[in-house]
Amino acid sequence: MDPALTIITDTTLTYQQKVAGLARVGEASTNPLHISKETQAYRDAGVICDLNEGSAPYRPRYVVPDYRRYMEQGSAFLAVSPPRDIWEATAALLILYRHVPSITTFPVYLGDIDSLLEPFVRSEEEARKAIGLFLLQIDRTINDSFCHADIGPEETVAGRLILDLSREQKNAVPNLSLKLDPVKTSEAFLLRACETALEVAKPSFANHPLFSEEFKNLRFDDYAIASCYNGLPVGGGSCTLVRMNLARLVPLARDLNHLLETLLPDAVQKQLEYMDERVRFLMEESHFFESSFLVEEGLIHRDRFTAMFGIVGLAELVNRFSPSGRFGHSDAADALGLDIIDRISRQVQSHQHPLLKAAGGRYLLHAQVGIDSDQGVSPGCRIPIGDEPELSEHIIRSAPFHRYFPSGIGDVFAFEPTVKTNPAHLMDIVRGAMKSGLRYFSAYAADADVVRITGYLVKRSEIERLNQGKASLQDTTALGRNAVNNLGVLERRLRS
Repeated sequence: MDPALTIITDTTLTYQQKVAGLARVGEASTNPLHISKETQAYRDAGVICDLNEGSAPYRPRYVVPDYRRYMEQGSAFLAVSPPRDIWEATAALLILYRHVPSITTFPVYLGDIDSLLEPFVRSEEEARKAIGLFLLQIDRTINDSFCHADIGPEETVAGRLILDLSREQKNAVPNLSLKLDPVKTSEAFLLRACETALEVAKPSFANHPLFSEEFKNLRFDDYAIASCYNGLPVGGGSCTLVRMNLARLVPLARDLNHLLETLLPDAVQKQLEYMDERVRFLMEESHFFESSFLVEEGLIHRDRFTAMFGIVGLAELVNRFSPSGRFGHSDAADALGLDIIDRISRQVQSHQHPLLKAAGGRYLLHAQVGIDSDQGVSPGCRIPIGDEPELSEHIIRSAPFHRYFPSGIGDVFAFEPTVKTNPAHLMDIVRGAMKSGLRYFSAYAADADVVRITGYLVKRSEIERLNQGKASLQDTTALGRNAVNNLGVLERRLRS
């Protein structure tokens, strides 16, 4: 059937989902990018994947506005004055969210919403009502759980209200991260966050000292956690995210030496060239940065945009060529995994794009969480589901990989429902994980309706609704259902 007609006649899609789908069909009708035959061969083999960005990039994949500046100055384009109270503050943010583009058509970053709203909290009762309606409207109108907000590291009244309301409302949107700092984050605030995570699979926990130091070294004064768990500069974003499916290199490699010395560096180089072309088109031909009011009003800056070199399927590649044992269980296997990532990292770091100023024109490494059509491919550098070791060993074996990925890597842990009676136990685990060098830690209880799929959140009840042939409000529900079927994401080892 014709792709457009397939979308038009699909009874499980809402009107808004059909509009977005038809826009993607339209974008796919033109092919202005210059792609070499060698690069296309890797694309055809499934090694290089642009994650459905489309053949004519007309907006950055991820846009990370400086919401603090917006709250201070308002917007001439939107005719919004700087807010004066909690109602004007929440309204101002909701207005801007409607106009922030991304790959999903929705904003992937909502700001450090606790610190944005805290100056306007004068009555906790009034703030609770305003923030509750604010969060409710986000869930009902930003129908995509790649939408992400941050809180912390300091405890605030607004931050406590956001956690309490998230636990009460039990919504999948927005995704939420707590920037966790061992000095700045109070024990009471962290405990509250752990209680909330066990009920609604959020917030996840970002290693704030690690992110802060790395982004400072990249000459950025602030960072955001956006989309799934993507670390990006505030006031900028990422032009593109292209991933390398390392598992798809297995049938192309004659042996380990051929993989490491010939195939891998060639594939990395072709992906870099493909990313270069996508960035070039966005920067030079799309005119996004010349036409966006976000640029004109200083909410984003062209020189704060980077691009993300993604990888997926490390475990499957290692398990094929490991000299001894399995990835996540054997020192030899893990050493091979680290060697592969180190080789990729060094090659990516040696490459510069002349049109990018952020990070010296170098792309940032990203452990991509996978897509719903993946089968037999583990996200990023994760240990495969169903083969996870005991919890402490899992954390210790995963942590060494996290330092390579400033633009995001994370591990997800499912817990027995009984842990909800002792959230301090989870708090101790999170603290230990951060000390071990883990960059990003996610947790949920096995009986929760809201669950973490790979990096995004979906409700089990909405998956069941979709299984019954009914439309779901969130467009990520379909992705979650497919990931459940193809990746077994609900079969994670339960921790106690």
